[in-house]
Amino acid sequence: MTSERSGSEWRDWLSGVSRAMQIVRQRISDYGSADAMVLIGGETGTGKELAARALHAASSRAAGPFVAVNCAALPPDLVESELFGSTRGAFTGASHARPGLFDAARGGTLLLDEIGELPRSVQAKLLRVLEAGSYRPLGAVREKQAEARVLAATNRDLERLCASGEFRLDLYYRVAVLRIELPPLRERRGDIPGLVHHFIARAGRPPRTVAPEAMARLLAHAWPGNVRELRSVVERTLLRASNHLIDAFELEGSIETALPAALPRPGSAESVRVLLEHRGRLAAAAAALGVSPRTLQRRLRAGGLSARTLHRELSLPAGP
Repeated sequence: MTSERSGSEWRDWLSGVSRAMQIVRQRISDYGSADAMVLIGGETGTGKELAARALHAASSRAAGPFVAVNCAALPPDLVESELFGSTRGAFTGASHARPGLFDAARGGTLLLDEIGELPRSVQAKLLRVLEAGSYRPLGAVREKQAEARVLAATNRDLERLCASGEFRLDLYYRVAVLRIELPPLRERRGDIPGLVHHFIARAGRPPRTVAPEAMARLLAHAWPGNVRELRSVVERTLLRASNHLIDAFELEGSIETALPAALPRPGSAESVRVLLEHRGRLAAAAAALGVSPRTLQRRLRAGGLSARTLHRELSLPAGP
């Protein structure tokens, strides 16, 4: 569980020039002033908690606390007392009254991360809080007013969980009033150079320049861990870097796999790899892939890339 007051400019947290991230930032701007619930979806490592912090910073509750809890990390028998608090003697070992997370987030925002992991019994009680605006600490007689905006995040398909009976359908409709879906990094590869430069600047170390061949490896990697994995790779590489230039050699050992030799089906990563092999010559790379130059450009755009980005970041020669 994390709790802090956040006052930084939220647009710096969710950088990117891709259309997908522009939509995310616009929805954060639109939804920030509302007090309705927002369900934030996306794969692990895409930045769901950052999006929640951005919503908090863009809201009228920005001066209040931001409290985030990973529901999957809470012991099943303690979830209720963690969320709603407990009185002295409410259960074995409760030697004193203990406030819950709804108390800690009073006047601010409470993020229920991995909400799909909540036990069914707690789902019913959470639904009542969201509907009635009040809750009862474990063992208490009187209810308390819930004075926090509640956000939810998940990397699971809640609709499928509803169909299997693992998640209450009525709670799903309540938490998904508004939705934000964070795209995986493989679908916005054009944002990778900017993110790399951002993580380097944030590290507080002497300035580093990324060599074209090193950036090529980063652009072509599959990134199953998304932005979180990219940040870890950059941080590990900076610890190994011996001079101002980060080259492909210094990436070895920091990135789990090098350029993918092949993919199950043609995609933007494979297109980048072949384009690099042909030194940025679009027509030659398209011929090697057995597609037209227009199809190759479309595959690059599907991953948030453009020939302009590749030429700028990788110092590739311009031309057909």
